[in-house]
Amino acid sequence: MTDDTITDHAGEATGPERSLFEAPPMGEQERMVEAILFASADPVTVADLEARMPHGCDPAEALVHLRRRYEGRGVNLVKVGDSWAMRTAPDLGFLMTKETVETRKLSRAAIETLAIVAYHQPVTRAEIEEIRGVAVSRGTIDQLLELEWIRFGRRRMTPGRPVTFVVTESFLDHFGLESARDLPGLKDLRAAGLLDNRPPPGMPGGPGEDDEDEAVTGQSELFED
Repeated sequence: MTDDTITDHAGEATGPERSLFEAPPMGEQERMVEAILFASADPVTVADLEARMPHGCDPAEALVHLRRRYEGRGVNLVKVGDSWAMRTAPDLGFLMTKETVETRKLSRAAIETLAIVAYHQPVTRAEIEEIRGVAVSRGTIDQLLELEWIRFGRRRMTPGRPVTFVVTESFLDHFGLESARDLPGLKDLRAAGLLDNRPPPGMPGGPGEDDEDEAVTGQSELFED
C-alpha cells in the first residue's frame, strides 16, 4: 500500500486520498477571483488568492480566463509585478482625471534618483552617486522610500555589504507597468517631452545637490499624481 491511499474500516485500500469537497467549477472560481480583486485596495498575489479560496481551486487558471474575459472592457485585469489587480482601461483614463492641480514636492534630484533605480536596479547608493556625479542626500532616499516607490533590496556580497535599492510594485502600479522591463527607452522619453537636453550629471551646467530643495515644475506626468 502506498502513501497516497487510504483504507476503510475493514483495512481495504480505497484509492487515492481526496478532499472531502470537490473544487468549485472554473466559472465559479473566476467569480471568486473577480470578487477578491474588486474588493482589494492593493494588487493581490496568486498565493493570497489560494489562501482565501476553497481547497483545490486553481486561481492561476482562473486569472487566465478572467483576463481574457475583460479584454476590451472598460476595466482590465492587469499584472503588477507578481500580483494582479483590476484597473481602468488605459484609453479611458481621461474619464478619471480630477480637475485639480496638486503640487508634488518632488525635487529634480529625487526624479533622477528614482529613474536611476528604475533603470539600473538593484543599485547601491554609491552607484547612484557615481551615475549622477554628485552625492545623494539622505532626504532624497527617504522621500522615495516614504512614497513607497523604492524599497531596500538584497545586500551586495562586497566589502561592507552595501544595501541595494529597487522599485516597488506601487511604483509599477502607479505608472501602469507590469514590470521594470516595460519602462520606456530614453528616445521615447525625450520624444514625449519627459527629458530635457540639460547636460548630464557631473558635467558643467549639469544637476547638482543644490537641486534638492528645488520643487519640480513642468515635469512629466510620469512623476506626478
